[in-house]
Amino acid sequence: MRWCHHPPAGLGTQPLVAGIGEERRPAVLLTAGQRHDGICARPLLERIRVPRIGRGRPRCRPDHVVADKAYASRAYLRKRGIGHTIPEKRDQQRHRRNRGRDGGRPPRFDREIYRRRNTVERCFNRLKSFRGIATRYDKTATSYEAAVSLASFLLWARSV
Repeated sequence: MRWCHHPPAGLGTQPLVAGIGEERRPAVLLTAGQRHDGICARPLLERIRVPRIGRGRPRCRPDHVVADKAYASRAYLRKRGIGHTIPEKRDQQRHRRNRGRDGGRPPRFDREIYRRRNTVERCFNRLKSFRGIATRYDKTATSYEAAVSLASFLLWARSV
């Protein structure tokens, strides 16, 4: 499970998208353009629904989250038992080092896993190829969110 944010899309909004692999997109959250991405990490994760093969409720918890520094909500991910690969911010590194032994160990970070985050970035680039998404023609948030969902479905249908 990989996720990250999409740059502001005009009219002061930005879609946050949680994605699996290349084009499959289980969750979209539309937020104000000036809102920090870290605040929106929890609501975005709560929108994830991964269908199960066969019978049963969809899964609500990803196995692993790969995110950029803006989504540094490691405590929430640890509490839910979700593995994560998020680089540590420089100021957090400095604060940890200044505390000495009380600062604890640095969070585990795997560069090879983090390199796979580019699949989500490529998905955003493909979404931007839809002119309505790139220029934000829709006036209401619900219609824009529906357009992002439709575009991601079309991308997924092309890849199958």
